[in-house]
Amino acid sequence: MCEVECRLACNARKSISKFRAVQAGLRCADLPYFTPKEVVIHNTPEDCWVSFLGIVRDLTPLVEQYEGTREIKPILAYAGKDISHWFDPRTGDIVHRIHPVTGVRVPYTPHGPVPDVLLQPPTTEWRPLDHKPWWFDPFYVVGYVTRAARIVRIMNVLAKTEVTIEVCSEDTLERILQRHLVRNSNAQSYTWKYEGRKLNMRLTLGQNGIPDPIPKLRAVSLPDNHFVPCLMLYYNDDLK
Repeated sequence: MCEVECRLACNARKSISKFRAVQAGLRCADLPYFTPKEVVIHNTPEDCWVSFLGIVRDLTPLVEQYEGTREIKPILAYAGKDISHWFDPRTGDIVHRIHPVTGVRVPYTPHGPVPDVLLQPPTTEWRPLDHKPWWFDPFYVVGYVTRAARIVRIMNVLAKTEVTIEVCSEDTLERILQRHLVRNSNAQSYTWKYEGRKLNMRLTLGQNGIPDPIPKLRAVSLPDNHFVPCLMLYYNDDLK
């Protein structure tokens, strides 16, 4: 292996180690999960979210910082969307390529220049980046993209009302309760049960023994809402 190849391999190993360290640090944080439908509504310059490699980032401060510049246009074009194809999944860094003319390894940004992507040498304009690029900066992280969204029905036994909501498979019942508060501000005054069993609010639906029926429904070409598990809410008589 020549010296150049050795250097590239060494840099790749450093990038992978850096990415894994960033990911490990984020996983230690108590951050929520979001469905793609929740991310897509944040699609304006005043409220700009993107997701990539399983992580959701709020880039609104970055949009404000680069307002009116050419570099921010690709991010605004993808606001509310997933941009994982911009990044190398092994390193978490911007995808690179070998420039066909100079033979130099450079960032590949066919959608246009983006913030913190440096011009690569040999150019007289090249300067080292003096801060962490936004795709590695945990400041922008607001949560994770769910691996699987699922549908549940929530029935209020006292009021005899029922709603159907989409949740993340990683959501605990506490998180689902928080989602339900917009529909029932007194949801904390109820005991949550499934098929007569009291549910552990600190566990997910799956951990509470409520399997996701969607994979089996799709396997036999039935719609996702053909069968929806129902959570029963029983009033505790502690309404304040």
